[in-house]
Amino acid sequence: MTKLIQTEVVGGVATMTLNRPEKRNALTRDFIGEMNEWVTSVSLDESIRLFVIQSTGDVFCAGMDLGEMQSRITAVDPETEWQKDSDVYNDLVSKIFQLEIPTIAVLPGPALAGGTGMVFACDIVLASNNVFFQLPEPRRGITAAMVCPLLLYRTNVSTASYLLLSGKRVEADDALRMGLINELVPKDQLTTRRDELVASILTGSQSALGITKKHLRKMANVDVAGQIRASASVSAEARKTDDAKEGLAAFLEKRKPVWDASIS
Repeated sequence: MTKLIQTEVVGGVATMTLNRPEKRNALTRDFIGEMNEWVTSVSLDESIRLFVIQSTGDVFCAGMDLGEMQSRITAVDPETEWQKDSDVYNDLVSKIFQLEIPTIAVLPGPALAGGTGMVFACDIVLASNNVFFQLPEPRRGITAAMVCPLLLYRTNVSTASYLLLSGKRVEADDALRMGLINELVPKDQLTTRRDELVASILTGSQSALGITKKHLRKMANVDVAGQIRASASVSAEARKTDDAKEGLAAFLEKRKPVWDASIS
């Protein structure tokens, strides 16, 4: 059975590779659980100086597996299941964000929906020039609540509003301009530039890098981890609505959703 993630630690660099390319690295609860366990082990290993998250395939991550999300409707207690899904995702992005070592997201292709949360939780984003970002959740009747704090931390209200409300794709050049990406390179140069960036960061002392990262978060004066925790309930609540059921069903059935126009 193919592992959902590939992991290695070499020379103080921990690399986690998303490995579900046949499903565009869409996130299931088991997939997120495996990542959670490994990120936890990284956080406890004092020999690790840097963390890299990357992926196999042409898409970094398409977000949550909507088929699994839709299947929750038939569970004995769907509301509890939706909350569990939100909680494990909250744990993952919070753990990545709170790592005390530098973190790099390396994107060979697009990041959508919940996939963007793992990217925005990292300190540095390196991407190929065929990348785009998209938060299409409202088109599915749901919300990108837990991505919101990370997006605001990384950019600003204007950029966050555009991504969260429009549902439109943000292409690579625009993403670079908006601050969603730090470096943009041709896809065939991505691995080389990743290695150069890793080597550059490792020239710094471990203590200085850790202190710098802690100071950055303090100066930003935002409790991002707390905001993500609070957003988990918002995310789960949004999945209970009739619009969420309709949006997910429409996506899986490849048709346009019919929204409830009533105002509650």
